[in-house]
Amino acid sequence: MSRPLRVEFAGALYHVTARGNARAAIYLTDEDRIEFLALLADTVARHDWYCHAYCLMDNHYHLLIETTRPTLSKGMKFFNGFYTQ
Repeated sequence: MSRPLRVEFAGALYHVTARGNARAAIYLTDEDRIEFLALLADTVARHDWYCHAYCLMDNHYHLLIETTRPTLSKGMKFFNGFYTQ
């Protein structure tokens, strides 16, 4: 069964979450968390988003993102692709 189509539009609010592979930790140190937040700030600025809230857990994260343009997929591809490297 396929995932339902995600409708993107300006002004939408999204609860975004991602988890490490096999539930492995995605942050090993506080420096990793700082780097993650710096990349999040850069992504928010690049895509003209608002980040209303975030929660960093050891093996996953939650974000509450508001988009001003329909760019969630493009922005998250940049964010997750850059952070995992």
